[in-house]
Amino acid sequence: MTLVSEPSLLPSPATEAQVARALDACVAQVRRNLPQFTYRAQNHSSVGNVYPAVDNDQWTAGFWPGQIWLAYEQTGDKLFRLAGQIQVQSFLHRIVNRIATDHHDMGFLYNPSCIAAFKLVGDEDGRRAALLAADQLAERFQAKGGFIQAWGAMSEPGNYRYIIDCLLNLPLLYWAARETGRPRYRQIARIHAATTLAHSVRPDASTYHTFFMDPETGAPLHGATKQGYSDSSSWARGQAWGVYGMALAYRHEGRPEYRDAFHRLLGYYLARLPQDLVPYWDLIFTEGEEPRDSSSAAIVACGLLEMADLVEEPAQAEDLRLLARRMMASLIATYAVTDPETSNGLLLHGTYSKKTPYNTCRGEGVDECVSWGDYYYMEALTRLSRPWSSYWW
Repeated sequence: MTLVSEPSLLPSPATEAQVARALDACVAQVRRNLPQFTYRAQNHSSVGNVYPAVDNDQWTAGFWPGQIWLAYEQTGDKLFRLAGQIQVQSFLHRIVNRIATDHHDMGFLYNPSCIAAFKLVGDEDGRRAALLAADQLAERFQAKGGFIQAWGAMSEPGNYRYIIDCLLNLPLLYWAARETGRPRYRQIARIHAATTLAHSVRPDASTYHTFFMDPETGAPLHGATKQGYSDSSSWARGQAWGVYGMALAYRHEGRPEYRDAFHRLLGYYLARLPQDLVPYWDLIFTEGEEPRDSSSAAIVACGLLEMADLVEEPAQAEDLRLLARRMMASLIATYAVTDPETSNGLLLHGTYSKKTPYNTCRGEGVDECVSWGDYYYMEALTRLSRPWSSYWW
């Protein structure tokens, strides 16, 4: 692993006491948020560092109940269990009625909300909802090209594309295959992961956010971006999804090419980090005044801790955990919310999507809390505090 700075210049690894205090602070913030968000969803990003309450119709809605379940695991408090199960009913209603489900983000929605509920408290509605979500995700599989289509109508040729984010949706399919004994779920996940590795990773180990395929032949066409700086840059969160996604692919498949891809993607990411180990929103930037994306650091920390449990060499596992502790120390010290009067989030300085002349995003949630950043920050703290049965297995 090659870092931009000497280890002596990097953040010191987070201690057990620092992790414990940070996790306790997260739990306290989740508790404070229950009155506003037990029966509502959290917006994808904050506005002036404060999340508004919204309907459950965004791709990010699963990350708030994921925080509730992590708080329940940490405390055993039945209030968190009740709130989490109320959220399950909202997610069951959403998938039964196909409310804003014309996309691939079913894993982001249903793993931390409903699979978590089923694993932790045996919630059968959570199981039902997650299996329906897996069915919906499987319906988006395009046999020509071997991928799960990201967004939009399946019949529209302009939509014939996938994005690197979908690696984090594949665990829903692996779970459904185990839960039902139906191999097709796993087959789709396996094919999509292989397609992503084949086409989304450039020779230098940077990544495309989006990749278009030929709807007639299934042949690869070209990479592009929606939320990165440009088609030729590497969007920080996309690279982070690749790091964690390849660790999860290795967890589920055990194929050495996924382990090797994890290390290559991680190496590219690390080489472009500022000294505090929190990236700018696109890895084309390594210094200056561009916004950071704290959520990418939290995602990568989770990926490091996932792979640390899978590698065979103890020294390599320790190196991965040590790096995750350094990243988390930086987030705890400089990016975590410390005053609940100023923010109802957990992690400041995230970037949802920044508009540039070269991308197609709307531009929103820049230098704000972002819901997935909060969740993965809390997941990483949980992983560092004790052995954890992942919502992504």
